[in-house]
Formats: sequence, structure tokens, C-alpha cells
Amino acid sequence: MTTPDPLLTVEQAAGRLGTGVRFIRRLIQERGIRYVKLGKHVRIAESVLAAYIDASTVPTLREARSRFGKAA
Repeated sequence: MTTPDPLLTVEQAAGRLGTGVRFIRRLIQERGIRYVKLGKHVRIAESVLAAYIDASTVPTLREARSRFGKAA
């Protein structure tokens, strides 16, 4: 049996990202992040937040260069 993915409040998600609540609410409004609607309450799964962080992470120059291979 797998453990369920914890659902975070908007405030908790903002704390995890080190941002303000307004930023999280804007992501939700612009459909920039998946969320769960429970009545009038909004929750964000921890895995969704982790995926957002991974997708938003900018690679280093070394990582970016290695994708294209070495120049001749």
C-alpha cells in the first residue's frame, strides 16, 4: 500500500517555495500549477509542487552545453 500524497494549503505551498501567497494564487488562477478543489478550499499535492520546481529549474551552463555535445 502506498502512502497518499500529502495535500498542502496555499500558505504551506508558499512556505515550501519561499514565496508569498499571492504568487501561489496567481499560479492557480493562470493554471500554471495543478491543484485540488475541495469545496471552496484549494490544496496542492506535494508531488505537484516538486514537479513544478523541477520544471522551473534552470540548468547550469555546463549542463546546457553537454546536451548539445562538443563542437568540432
